[in-house]
Amino acid sequence: MTLGLEQTRALEERYLMRTYKRGAVDFVRGEGALLWDADGNEYLDFLTGISVCSIGHCHPAVVAAVQEQSARLMHVSNLFYTEPMARLAQRLSESSLGGRVFFANSGTEANECAIKIARKHAHGRGIAAPEIVSFEGEFHGRTYGSLSATPGLARNEALGPMLPGFRSVPRNDAAALREAVGERTAAVLIEPIQGEAGVLPTSEEALLAAREACDESGALLILDEIQTGIGRTGSLWAYQQSPIRPDVITSAKALGGGVPIGACITAPVAADVLEPGDHGSTFAGGPVATAAALAVLEVVDDPALLRRVRELGALLREGLEALDGVRETRGRGLMVGVGLEDGIDAAALGAELLQSGLVVNVPVPGTLWLLPPLVVDSAQVEQAVGLIGKAL
Repeated sequence: MTLGLEQTRALEERYLMRTYKRGAVDFVRGEGALLWDADGNEYLDFLTGISVCSIGHCHPAVVAAVQEQSARLMHVSNLFYTEPMARLAQRLSESSLGGRVFFANSGTEANECAIKIARKHAHGRGIAAPEIVSFEGEFHGRTYGSLSATPGLARNEALGPMLPGFRSVPRNDAAALREAVGERTAAVLIEPIQGEAGVLPTSEEALLAAREACDESGALLILDEIQTGIGRTGSLWAYQQSPIRPDVITSAKALGGGVPIGACITAPVAADVLEPGDHGSTFAGGPVATAAALAVLEVVDDPALLRRVRELGALLREGLEALDGVRETRGRGLMVGVGLEDGIDAAALGAELLQSGLVVNVPVPGTLWLLPPLVVDSAQVEQAVGLIGKAL
């Protein structure tokens, strides 16, 4: 028996820290692209836990993997071997950069690992005070290393002081990036598509500038693929649709299909930077999370599914761009930002859509953020477009 919205809300207001603005819904069940609340109302989920449940809620393969593994072995620590962890590391490495993997529990922790790699790599090149360069608008997480690399949040003086050694340049400004990268640069850390900023793709010119500047200076190029990775853009990794190859990528969100897991994946150039004692985690890479991630990759790493993601993304954007009130769409695959005409209150629109049974997000004023599951069908895409059109 569930408590219901009002009782759950009362508990939340009394006992949880007030760090979130929550929609007035108490979700109790999910299946595929659908959610149900405590009152039995059905919702079409075009947010998927901010791209976490990318193969749908409670995918049978993930549920089976978690049930089987948790009934057999849940945890033994990283002081010993477990097969799912080793198999997942192999799969992630061979599907991307070919180096080594460090497992974490979240995206921000994966980025912390990448920052450590960049700094130690720089110290090995004789740089005493290494710097990491990012674009304005980036979001890399909320622990202090990744927070310091997130320019907008790093300006919050109430949480300061931030870690030294981070600087940012205007988004997609290739010339400014080249100028910022120099002898002290440890890494350039950027998102292929900025998610929290409103789904803003990083231009090919900027990516090429980053790769060239890193090659010239000896710095590492790190791509934060926490939102864009695991099929979201229509390829397993977003960089695979770009003209560059990074030295490090970070992953999380969709990797576990709903189970918390993150990963920092290197190319051979950075594979052996971290040594025993440099980094660690109690829970990371545990058997249950890595078994879940292996099940996710079995579903996602499929050319037919990835092609379908690109096709459905095009269908979604075409339908949205035909609506009165939509100024533009941005993104790639099933990562779509909807730019609204001036004067439209995106927050009010998002709240109305929730009341109508469509779950979306409003990351910045004037923009809807759509992250439907990769297993969504064309009828559900058309249903979402219809609901947005009606609300507009």
